[in-house]
Amino acid sequence: MALKRRTRSRLYRYSMYAVFLAVVVLVVLFTDWAKIGKQFFDLEVAAKLFPDIVIVALRNTVLFTLIAFAGGLLLGIVFALMKLSVIAPFRWFATGWIELFRGLPALLTIFAMAFILPIAFGIKPPGGPVGAGLIGLILVASAYMAEVIRAGIQAVPKGQSEASRSLGMSPMKTMIFIVLPQGFRIIIPPLTNEFVLLLKDTSLLFIAGTFIWSKELTSFARDANTMYANATPLIMAALLYLIVTIPLTRFTAWLERRMARER
Repeated sequence: MALKRRTRSRLYRYSMYAVFLAVVVLVVLFTDWAKIGKQFFDLEVAAKLFPDIVIVALRNTVLFTLIAFAGGLLLGIVFALMKLSVIAPFRWFATGWIELFRGLPALLTIFAMAFILPIAFGIKPPGGPVGAGLIGLILVASAYMAEVIRAGIQAVPKGQSEASRSLGMSPMKTMIFIVLPQGFRIIIPPLTNEFVLLLKDTSLLFIAGTFIWSKELTSFARDANTMYANATPLIMAALLYLIVTIPLTRFTAWLERRMARER
């Protein structure tokens, strides 16, 4: 009976391989590769994108990501500590903030910062449309990072803080010098994932409006797609996103494996 099960399993696996191979052959035979090459991989169009797609679009994408990540991290620390506070109004406010900006789509938050605030309150965010969009990304990032940081703080054994308090350290010094450093060591992988998500979310800044000098990868590729009536710019943007994100995701996986071994 066991032999028959192994035989059936082997036959099923081989049949799946055969189906997959047949699908690949059909795709290869019936795809218009010349049309795909001209529409999506036109080298002449790709050459026209350089160097602006790198020194303007890619640079802006990375710069906007760093700004949103730094701002979100600072606010995230504040709201994580507020949510863990013994003062109830602090906990309520932090919980409301986190639930609000985790519940709203990032696109709507960016739209609100770019258009609703200026119209309703006459507030002009610094940096114009791009600055408003970045504020929206910072708010969204702060909500997610606050939960990650809170989890990291709570993962630190209580004996660490109790030992520091027994040595005469104040609660604030204990949190800053003992708990937070250990908590951040735990949450480096999820924070790296958050950085990757923010990198991709910069593509939503188009809703706030952009200038020539402030275009990120998606806006640059979309405009070039319209200009050349060709999808090659979108493929180029996708490749540049992958060039940045794949090393980051691999780095995150390596960190997770290393920390698992240390535990």
